[in-house]
Amino acid sequence: MLEYKDALEKYFDEHMQEILKSLGEIIAIQSVGTLDSDIKPFGEGSARALRWGEDFLKSLGMKTLNVDGYAVHGDYKQGEPVLAVLSHLDTVPAGEGWSFDPFTLTQSGGNLYGRGTIDDKGPSVAVLYAVKAIKDLNIPINRNFRVVFGGFEEGGCDDIAYYQTRFAFPEMVFTPDGSFPVLNCEKGLVHLTFKGTLAQGEKRVCALKAGTVINAVPGKAEFTLENITDSELKAALDGLDGFTLQTQSKDTLTGTLIGRSAHGSRPENGLNTATALVSAFAKLGISGFDKLAQIFPHGDMCAKAMGMGFSDSVSGEMTCVLTQLCVQSNTLTAGVDIRFPIDKTSREILDIISASLASAGFEVTSADTMEPHYVDASSQFVQTLLKVYEGVSGQKGECIAQGGITYVHNTKGAVAFGAEFPWENNNMHGADEHISLETFKANLNMYANAIIELTK
Repeated sequence: MLEYKDALEKYFDEHMQEILKSLGEIIAIQSVGTLDSDIKPFGEGSARALRWGEDFLKSLGMKTLNVDGYAVHGDYKQGEPVLAVLSHLDTVPAGEGWSFDPFTLTQSGGNLYGRGTIDDKGPSVAVLYAVKAIKDLNIPINRNFRVVFGGFEEGGCDDIAYYQTRFAFPEMVFTPDGSFPVLNCEKGLVHLTFKGTLAQGEKRVCALKAGTVINAVPGKAEFTLENITDSELKAALDGLDGFTLQTQSKDTLTGTLIGRSAHGSRPENGLNTATALVSAFAKLGISGFDKLAQIFPHGDMCAKAMGMGFSDSVSGEMTCVLTQLCVQSNTLTAGVDIRFPIDKTSREILDIISASLASAGFEVTSADTMEPHYVDASSQFVQTLLKVYEGVSGQKGECIAQGGITYVHNTKGAVAFGAEFPWENNNMHGADEHISLETFKANLNMYANAIIELTK
């Protein structure tokens, strides 16, 4: 197995500058998808990124198709594909707090920085150069495989849902949009919004905004408070380590609380400004926040306060994060990101959190759900990927579970293969997103060898 491993490693080492140049090109495209654009379906940035991907696939001699601006694909040779590699070229917004320009690939301290370097432009480039290496080295491929790039994964996967109305996936599908060794188990998802009216009181929140997207821990919050002093707020935040508070006091107290953003499925990597302020406002006696603090106490990342905290032996512990919080004209609106184990259903989760919110005077306004995804670890497909992992990394290959929803969550039999290692924190969806050069090289070698082994 992995008979071309040495030749591939040498190829990637010799072509690294060319590979990084291509990565810089796609990082420079600000490809945040949007439905609110005259350019359909997902705006100019998404369209430009897909054109870039299609042009690269064409340069490899692949037969390409742009599927109505939702996705592009390329076939390596004739015949029905037996394998599809699915990746996406859109990103979340850049956000704030970067040490480097998020749209310029920057190499520093052994890392490659830029929005999309780990999710999912870096892995996409690794797939492209895996194909290029196979072609340039004249490595025989006996059966056709397909590379698919989507343009709206971060916006809810409408891209790939549409793609699947036009094309069926083959039995083997992997995405470089998760973790190594092989991610065969993904928790279920609930994205929920709610609202409520705050009673008038002497001390009150005139305005508040924490969080920009529902699937990321809010690393920044801006607020305007009435009849609260700077010293009172600092005292209420005392004991919550790691945050930075900036305030100005005139007729009202305005300010910004800085924490640390993180992916919604990994709240332990962040510092949540929303729950920090909920805790502080509850201590200050601001109406409505006492009940909210009971439901979402700062530091409770698995909803134990609501009687959940579920876990199982396969998928591990659930997470529940208050990711968006806004106050305008005494109306509070909020968003919650929940990832739950495979032995629960979204209905069970929704019933519990809805009851908790209702008892506190809040109303659920929307709920988007996905049930858990699981693929048998003993399948030949999964076992082949594990052997590739072992051959490239020299480490034992085992299946893992995570809370992140990958691109193949709703695709039967599909798994995530990379692009990061479980012990890494690459600031996905946060400031200074990066991939280490060592991990990027591993991606290149993993994907080239996997394609070869799966198409024998």
